[in-house]
Parts: sequence; structure tokens; C-alpha cells
Amino acid sequence: MIPQLQDFFNFEPTHAEALRRLDAVHPGEYARTRNALDGSVTGLSPYFTHGVIGMRTAVARVLQKHRLGYDDKLTFEFAWREFFHHVWTRCGEQVLTDMRPSAAGSGVYSSNLPADLREARTGVPAIDTAVRQLYATGYLHNHARMWLASYAVHLRKVHWRAGADWMYGHLLDGDVPSNHLSWQWVAGTFSSKPYLFNADNVAKYAPRGNFKDWRAKGTAIDQDYEVLERIARHEGDVGPEPGVHQGVIEPLLWAAPHADWVAEATRPLVASAVPRRREIELVTPWAMGEREGGSGAGAGGPWRLGVIHTPSHALLPWSEARWRWVLRRLGQVTDAVFVGDLGSSVPWRAGAPSWPGPGMVMAMRAPMPGYDAVLAALASLQPAPRLLPNPETMCRSFSVFYESVKRQSRSLQTQLNGELF
Repeated sequence: MIPQLQDFFNFEPTHAEALRRLDAVHPGEYARTRNALDGSVTGLSPYFTHGVIGMRTAVARVLQKHRLGYDDKLTFEFAWREFFHHVWTRCGEQVLTDMRPSAAGSGVYSSNLPADLREARTGVPAIDTAVRQLYATGYLHNHARMWLASYAVHLRKVHWRAGADWMYGHLLDGDVPSNHLSWQWVAGTFSSKPYLFNADNVAKYAPRGNFKDWRAKGTAIDQDYEVLERIARHEGDVGPEPGVHQGVIEPLLWAAPHADWVAEATRPLVASAVPRRREIELVTPWAMGEREGGSGAGAGGPWRLGVIHTPSHALLPWSEARWRWVLRRLGQVTDAVFVGDLGSSVPWRAGAPSWPGPGMVMAMRAPMPGYDAVLAALASLQPAPRLLPNPETMCRSFSVFYESVKRQSRSLQTQLNGELF
């Protein structure tokens, strides 16, 4: 890793770190350099994904120092996240299946990633470096994510769902709507054509400081787009590059956090400690914002219980690094944490003598399959806060969504002032 990027990849799971990154945002620099892997991107995605900070709060803070409108690239990229979540609110778990027939045409796709790709030994430096970085940092620039997805789907003939599940598990900012719909956009099942890239594209956006680690000349992607299009639509797996390539060991993905990780970072739930005459807030890994009066246990506001519903994570498991990141943050902002099956094994479930009455328990909807159904049996569910309006009619493209949003508000400032909420 090049020295100037070491601080960037240090994603401390704190509100203070989110604010530090936010205060470093310069919309003009972002617009000018964001497409480069060493460009001036924000690094805020883990904090948005896990609700450490909200997008409305983020934009309001940026507006204190900079002008920002709907035509700014920063707003545009924030809107993509909101668009993906708009689709999630309308389609739910359908985002885990093809949203439309593939624009790449019919073909045979594997349900498993090849071992050489998982182990960063494809022989394509741009791909292998991206995989190594994913494992080492839990983060990838958007261009690197698109390159990995395109290579996996269109050249190695892996079904997008297999790749999306794998990447989601290793990302600190893994977000089902954004991640899985992005893979579908690359695959052509949520777009009008498959996304392709070649060696020239890599050369244009690869980091200057360690360009040789990302080069793609002389590999399967060093071809004209016409050739790549033919491979994507009509040919089979191109396989790894010839020769023997040194790889890495893929970190394990865990369906539940190890008990030791939970004990190190959080306060375990004791059923007798659940208050009977106080509001309770169930805090999922996607709603880990600051609590009233600060982060510490016992602060003002509702009693906060962190909840991890393990059956959902059996479907989409996480790396140890992500589990530890989430648990550290949960430990900061909750009074206790429960890990297990929210639907059957909790000693404090609705109807138990120690559980508060109706209207006393609240939770925020979670963008993760399986969570909302069990949360709804225990609490009053609230929608996650949004920066932009959520159109009532399903928008099947980002452009339609963004035009709808802009028609409903004259400026971001009016949005933040709550004129439409």
C-alpha cells in the first residue's frame, strides 16, 4: 500500500472519524479526480452503510463550507446510493435475483467464483491487486469494484450473484441494495448493456504511485471493446493468464461473530436488565448513529439494545474484520447487545413479562434480507432517513429517479429544511 493511502484505509468505527472525513471533503476536487483510484474520494461509505452518520447530516455539514447543488458530482454520487435504496424499498429481496433479462444475452454462468480469482492469482495485475486490497482493507474504489465485477461476469462467466455475495462479505461498506444492484448493472440485468473495461481504461485511472501493480497490458482484458463484447455475449470462460501466479489465502466469512469478538467489544444482554418503563431502541448494524447525550452507555434517550439476527447473516456472511468493526461501533452506542435468532431464541421477546408494552419499542428498517420481518414482531419500524425524496412510483433507472427528485425540490437546502417531509 502506498504511504499516502494508509490513513485513508484506516476506517475507525467512530462518529468522530466520520466527521473528520466529512470535513475534508471538497466537492470541486471530488468532481475533478473521483474517477481515479488515487483521487479525492470521501471514504465515507462505511459510515453511511452502517448509519454512523446520515446523508442529510453529511450534506448539511458540507453546505456550511461549500456550495452544493444537484449538478455537483458529489450530490450525483450520493443520489446513486439513494436510488439503490429506492429500488430496495419497492422491490425488497428481488434485488437478489435478476431484475430483468440479461442485456448480455443467454449463456452459462458458474455459481462459484474460480479459486484463482478468490486467491488473487488470475495473472491480471489489476484484478489480483484489487482482490488483495479488498481483503487487506475491506474497501475498494468504485472503479476497482466495477473492474472486478466485469472481469468475473463477462470474462470468467461467473453469475453476478456469486460475485456480489463474495464482495459484500469482505467489504466494510457492504450494502445489499448498492452492492447487488451495482453487480446487476455491470452484468446487464439492471442496465441496458453489459459494462466492459479494457487495459486502456485501467491505465487511465490506476494509481500513479504503484501503477505497475494495476497494469493490464498483455492480458485477456488488453483487447478492443468489440472483442470484449463478443466474449461477453458469445464465448466461455477465458481462464487465468498462462503461468503460475502467487496468490493469497481468502479470509473466512462468518455467519455469526465469534463469542470472543462480541465479549471484547460489547456488553452482553442480561434479560433482567431490560427496562420495563422506558422506551427501547433496537439498534441493528445499519443504524449505529450517535445516541442522545453522546455515545456512552447510560446516556439520555431510549435504552438501546444492539441486535444481530444471525439467520440473515447465514445467507450473507461477513469477514472477521467487518464483524469486529460493527461490534466495536455497537459497543459504543448501545447499553447491551444480543446476538442470535430474533425470531425464536430471545428471552425478552414480545409478550414476555420483562418486555415493554406496545409503542415502547422502536427500530429502524434494515436493508438486509430477513431483518424487518423479525423486527416488526418486536418493535414499531421506522423508515431509514433519506436525503432525497423517495418517489412513490418505482423508478427503473437512475436518470428517471434523479429527474423525479429534482422536480420535487428547487435545491438541496430546501430538502434539508424539510419542505417535502
